[in-house]
Amino acid sequence: MTPYRRLKLGLSFYPSGYHVAGWRFPGAIPDGGINLQHHVDVARAAEAACFDFFFLADTNAIWDPDLEAVSQTSWGAKFEPLTILSALAMVTNRIGLVGTASTTYNDPFSLARRFASLDHISAGRAGWNLVTSASAAEAGNFSLDQHPRHGDRYVRAREFVEVVTGLWDGYEDDAYRFDPESGIAFDPAKVRALDHRGPNFQVKGPLNLPRPVQGHPVMVQAGLSEAGRELAAETGEVLFTAQSELAPAKAFYDDVKARVMRFGRSADHLSIMPGAVTVVAGSRSEAEDQIAALDKLLPPSAGLAFLSGLIGDTDLSGFSLDDPLPPLPPTEGPKGRQQVVLEKARREGKTLRDLYRSIALTSGHRLVYGAPSEVADQLEDWYQAGACDGYNIAPAHLPGGFEAFANGVVPELQRRGLVQRGYAATTLRANLGLPHPPIRYARPAR
Repeated sequence: MTPYRRLKLGLSFYPSGYHVAGWRFPGAIPDGGINLQHHVDVARAAEAACFDFFFLADTNAIWDPDLEAVSQTSWGAKFEPLTILSALAMVTNRIGLVGTASTTYNDPFSLARRFASLDHISAGRAGWNLVTSASAAEAGNFSLDQHPRHGDRYVRAREFVEVVTGLWDGYEDDAYRFDPESGIAFDPAKVRALDHRGPNFQVKGPLNLPRPVQGHPVMVQAGLSEAGRELAAETGEVLFTAQSELAPAKAFYDDVKARVMRFGRSADHLSIMPGAVTVVAGSRSEAEDQIAALDKLLPPSAGLAFLSGLIGDTDLSGFSLDDPLPPLPPTEGPKGRQQVVLEKARREGKTLRDLYRSIALTSGHRLVYGAPSEVADQLEDWYQAGACDGYNIAPAHLPGGFEAFANGVVPELQRRGLVQRGYAATTLRANLGLPHPPIRYARPAR
């Protein structure tokens, strides 16, 4: 357990940074998504800065069907998360390794096995970012004519989690002995077949490897909708949320923490960590110059296509860029994210041009920028106000944007006693102050 309440930090790694045009920024690694050394360098830098975890987002499709627009970004080329995280486990020692995997377009047995494998390979540093696949573009890659409805995806997700955690609980922690003298590899009395039979899955079990080092890899979620909040409150241990203003962030925090307690859990066992898109420079005006330079590198078609996908695969190409955002139909995609973006656009009277420029930089997250002390002030404000337990830091461009944060902001946060100066434990679960989960099921009698 962590010995004191502290601000937790994750690094949300988009290979060239969060800005859609980040790959064109001076000093960027244009092929960063498929550049192993780039991943290694940034992960090691995050570990040296004592970040809690390295976080990889993912989708199972190119994010927009407009290939001409997508060709103006580098986001279409990136490694599969668990493959690259397994490689990073070999060159890091303490930082957590969190990967995204969809419950909509995966099988629970194979996913449980892959994350259990990562947890063993990393000696207990794996985390699963559970998503339900917001993009309808993924359906066509998995033999489906259309994307499942939002509510149906969450029903499947809840059963998916039950199966995966049940498979992880299929062995007691000490079931495997690998004792050559006795000739016994594992104790059959400490193993159970899951024998799950539900509306979506029929899974016998057990897994063909021991229980994960952490019992369960840390459960990370990113839901904003009603269904997403409920699933996070019941099963999540880290919640990556998109919030851009303090009052809504505080209301969201209080709402989700209350839900956690209604499920009989400790509120401390779910860390709410909004995304914070960062631009760190010598002064606020220099940071603004970086933002302006990024904006100049963004073609309107790419920015508009990205916005269309983020708010629910809505085609905005036929609208004037200098008009306000038009009324949009409800989405079966990212409901919570659409609501955040639409409310902000209407409240601030943004034109489509203003909005796509903003979203191309932040994806709906909070923008934090300025000199290191100013950025530290902004991060501390929300934490002290009770709006978060930490942040998933998302530099606008990489690697320079993260170097500026790690070298300038982290020491300032450490000086204030807000973030850790070293790792208290060897596993991600223990570093986050989370308990080792007990086996949920009784063992069969021999």
